[in-house]
Amino acid sequence: MLDVSRNAAVMTRISLLGPVRLLGAVLCAALLSHGADSSEPKSPGKIGRVVIVENSAATVAFEPRLEIVRQMLERGMEHLAQTNNATAAWQTFVAPTNVIGLKVYSAPGGKCGTRPALVAAVIEGLLAANVPRSNIIVWDKHRSELRHAGFFELGNRYGVLVEGAADAGWDKTNFYQAPLVGQLIWGDLEFGSKEEGAGRKSFVTKLITRKITKIINISPLLNHNSAGVCGSIYSVAMGSVDNTMRFENDPARLATSVPEIYAMELLGDKVALNIVDALICQYQGEEQGLLHYSTALNELRLSQDPLALDLLSLQELDWQRKAAHVRSPTNHMELYQNAALLDLGAPDLSNIRIERVR
Repeated sequence: MLDVSRNAAVMTRISLLGPVRLLGAVLCAALLSHGADSSEPKSPGKIGRVVIVENSAATVAFEPRLEIVRQMLERGMEHLAQTNNATAAWQTFVAPTNVIGLKVYSAPGGKCGTRPALVAAVIEGLLAANVPRSNIIVWDKHRSELRHAGFFELGNRYGVLVEGAADAGWDKTNFYQAPLVGQLIWGDLEFGSKEEGAGRKSFVTKLITRKITKIINISPLLNHNSAGVCGSIYSVAMGSVDNTMRFENDPARLATSVPEIYAMELLGDKVALNIVDALICQYQGEEQGLLHYSTALNELRLSQDPLALDLLSLQELDWQRKAAHVRSPTNHMELYQNAALLDLGAPDLSNIRIERVR
């Protein structure tokens, strides 16, 4: 069981952000103005190492080419693990005895969310590293969205499991607690409960608490109107617990809850690797697939630092909107400031070391 109120020191640090919210626009500009391709940090603090692999032939008419994506992933893994053997690279992050959950973002479908071709390449890499098929689970919050995005077909092709966090059920002994009461919906553990205090807890899926031992997070480069990006931190946090409507409807609450949920020991500590599917960058639309607001970047981005990847994604989305002369939504940088306070990764772009591979 986890009640974040017990972590008084962390909560105090986060609450100190309140008085500076009026400086949000200034902070946002500062975070996104640093040159991201510097090999040396400009300020002290945690350094986030990010490997970016690029191949202009990775997509054709927004459709990924599996053979190219596979090669890109192998090169990226080798570079990240600092080895010249792809199998050894995978074994740096996971072991055959692990039950590995491939966290995808499937709500926008297979063209604008996490692309099945990239997940296929990850599965092939794990199988080559002697991970049993029975120890690989492709997962997101809802089985229906996974099916719509093509992941059940993928699971059948490779003989791996596909599961929804909500469908697996919620663990009543492990939860994130916040004072605000949520509007419970069908599928939430406490839906219909008349008990005092019902709606103040977000329960963790049994998929995490009872089955998955390591997570490989594969998120798209896709904007989110409140979180800024459907990124590494947001995808894992909101995909792993119930009663999330109370956060989704309020950017300020979202900015506090998302990093705190990710920081739960039984969740964030299980994330072994983060991969950003930057084959396509969709800079408008959120969960609605809008390819006319998309750019083919033909990149994969790999890191053990989720915050570094999210900051780079926010910067990329901002660049693409400016290039398309599209009005930029307000990026709610408080979420990422809170993530930095919780030590989830590099605090700003000047503390990210990018290593490009072609």
